[in-house]
Amino acid sequence: MYKRGSYNEPELAVPVNLCLPDGKLNPAAVCWSRRPLHNCNLNGAFLRKKRWNYWCITTEKFLFSATLSNTDYLGLAFVYFLDFETNYFHELTVARPFGRGCVLGNRVEDDINFIDKRLEMSFVKRDSYTFIKLKCPDFDGQTLKADLTVKIPPNHETLNVVIPWSPRRFQFTSKQNTLPVEGIIELGEKEYDSVGGYACLDFGRGIWPYSSFWNWASASGSSRGSLIGLNFGAGWTDGTGMNENGICIDGVLTKISEDLIFEYNPAALMNPWHFRTAVTDTVDVTMIPFYERVAKTDLVLLKSEVHQIIGRFSGTVTDEEGVVYSFTDMIGWTEEHHAKW
Repeated sequence: MYKRGSYNEPELAVPVNLCLPDGKLNPAAVCWSRRPLHNCNLNGAFLRKKRWNYWCITTEKFLFSATLSNTDYLGLAFVYFLDFETNYFHELTVARPFGRGCVLGNRVEDDINFIDKRLEMSFVKRDSYTFIKLKCPDFDGQTLKADLTVKIPPNHETLNVVIPWSPRRFQFTSKQNTLPVEGIIELGEKEYDSVGGYACLDFGRGIWPYSSFWNWASASGSSRGSLIGLNFGAGWTDGTGMNENGICIDGVLTKISEDLIFEYNPAALMNPWHFRTAVTDTVDVTMIPFYERVAKTDLVLLKSEVHQIIGRFSGTVTDEEGVVYSFTDMIGWTEEHHAKW
């Protein structure tokens, strides 16, 4: 049995509503599962509801990300792109007061569509595929288009968990990594082929406190014939009895019911980061950064500052059967995020 820094997290096997009719957290929903089973039926909690669908695609040559979010009083659609070879980076954000047009469903499989003259995007799930389409007519003076197909392999397991701060403050997250992706990204006259890359989904629905902080790390890659995905979190889950830590090996999830320690220098974020489990040696991973993305929002009531550090992950992880997997130079990211929202 785990000692300090570890939790007894129940596993969910049947569908459940996240909220009770009065909007409070459903106690039966405070679980984790290997596939999305929660219906995120948020209601009430004026200006405190937060919803987002974040997709990130990584290959050995580039990173591409598209997101639609709605924080009740502000909707944001944004896209960013980083070319690893040239270090070219650009990001575009479209804001909608009170989330107009930023409609996000209750379930992971719900379709997403956003239309604006500056940015159009859709995330559409059909059977075992998600189709990501995006068009931006003025992305740093060029047209950006994406037409991507993300495959969800049969029986692929994902990390789905509810974090309970209180009966009226809670979050459901679905983290899905190591998803094969195909398709083309066009930036001006240049084409980027995503074959051999991986997609990661961060689906979030919850009712948040005004002030929050989190660390998050994610990476996907292959090593010695195994497909390895990492999802680590800290800060926002501390002391709740639940966390978002897990590894996915060849489509099989190992839920890590231990705190993850993020060791890094907040004053020098481009120095190496180290991730380790608090009690056992289940996780021993180092990331060497090569790019820092900074995104800041300051709208009086809404303030957010995220430092997303993109780099290469190396180390070892151990699955629930006790098998140790080692890997080097997997592409991924980690972040430090402070928000008042």
